[in-house]
Amino acid sequence: MTRTPSPASLGGDGPPAAAPVRAGADEIVAYGEHVLAVEPTGAEPVPAAGRHGRPLQLLWTWTSPNMEFATVFIGVLAVGIFGLGFWPAVLAVVLGTGLGAVAHGFLGLRGPRFGVPQMVAGRSAFGYFGNALPAGLNALSAGIGWFAVNSVSASYALNTLLHWRLLPCLFVVVIVQIAVAFLGHNFIHTAERYTFPVLTAIFLVTSVVILAKSHPSAADGSHAFKGAFLLTLGAAFGYAAGWTPYGSDYTRYLARDTARWKVALWPGLGVFVSCVVLEIAGAASATLVAPKGATLTGAFIHPLPTWLGKLTLLAIAVGGIAANALNIYSGALSFVAMGIKLPAAVRRATVALVFGVAGTLVAWSGLHDSGSRYENFLLVITYWIGPWLAIVFLDAWLGRTRPDEETARMLADPSYRNWSGPLAMAAGTAAGVLLFSNQTDFTGLVPKHYPQIGDIAFAAGFVVAGLLYLALRKVPGLGPATGRPPRVRTAAEPEPA
Repeated sequence: MTRTPSPASLGGDGPPAAAPVRAGADEIVAYGEHVLAVEPTGAEPVPAAGRHGRPLQLLWTWTSPNMEFATVFIGVLAVGIFGLGFWPAVLAVVLGTGLGAVAHGFLGLRGPRFGVPQMVAGRSAFGYFGNALPAGLNALSAGIGWFAVNSVSASYALNTLLHWRLLPCLFVVVIVQIAVAFLGHNFIHTAERYTFPVLTAIFLVTSVVILAKSHPSAADGSHAFKGAFLLTLGAAFGYAAGWTPYGSDYTRYLARDTARWKVALWPGLGVFVSCVVLEIAGAASATLVAPKGATLTGAFIHPLPTWLGKLTLLAIAVGGIAANALNIYSGALSFVAMGIKLPAAVRRATVALVFGVAGTLVAWSGLHDSGSRYENFLLVITYWIGPWLAIVFLDAWLGRTRPDEETARMLADPSYRNWSGPLAMAAGTAAGVLLFSNQTDFTGLVPKHYPQIGDIAFAAGFVVAGLLYLALRKVPGLGPATGRPPRVRTAAEPEPA
């Protein structure tokens, strides 16, 4: 059981007293609950006096971003592209999403404990500089990859609704979502809170209508791809687990004594319910005949009454923006967690802008042939997230008796190293891809001869990385080690001039 520091050392509800107090602590405290203010925090721990919020806010923060067409398209992939039967698709969606949602809820627990973003919390498993591997990958997949995917779906929705050209629609979408991410934590939580009831109501009505008009028996799976079930399970898991590297980014402002079950429950529930409902609706929509030449979003709303179709298109656009606000914000946090030495406010906010521009260019290039690009992207992100999750989970288990003060020092210590983490992750990812990936552009050795297994690269990478991590930790020079920790300045000491 992890030893909990005394309330006095915590200052009531903040991180352990041994955690470094950064020069920006006063700015973080002053930021407080202000909504229309640029968040000053980068990768620094949030001090006790700067903590605020309730765990219930995590429900809408993790429901609204999934109320979008990218979620719907998982179900469309399962039935419309992989050829899976409707009910097997439902089962694969529930299993894959459930696994991802449980992992997501668990990872957010480190936010209140240490007050740091997810990729900073991962330093205990990867070392201070070795952590650049997962942090860099998440910066790219979140700030650019997911940003591009959601921007495209939101742009198609506006294009169908307003009959504008795609490019102007894309620019409108990216300007709004970059502005939200630029302001930061408090504005994001607030924006997700107000979009939550609107998006939920619209998509629930839409899902009911589509399910009522669908023909599940028409999707009997007779023409399914070999391995379609595992492909769908992997895509559903990849979508839900794609949020796991963001976990503590949105819990780190909560008081340290916040009930752990609440911190885990609300994010996991938000991801699970929203993804399962919309992915099943997507699978149902694939059993209906769409007009020839219709866009992806146009085909989805075709069976709806005109008024509901227009509301759904608007919801798709807003949902894409809600998702991308998180993607840009967390991508920027992951980037600065790599150890970039710039003022905190300049780092996070400016990096959010840079990622927004880069993601816009990628989205621009993907406005056409978005379906196959999205399928490949969903599977690719699981290739590194699976091994990363294995190592993070094992590290949390192995360090469960370590005092929180020691972990806090470790996360802030540039001399701390744990090369077993990045080596195991790299090897696990490579083994999963080379042996078990099943993509349109590359097929691994095993599915090339046994295509019925689908794409299980994420599962294989998870197992290989986990076993390697346990073994490499015991190798001299590769396991956890640290030099002399930096001197810790207490909150009572004056800041250096």
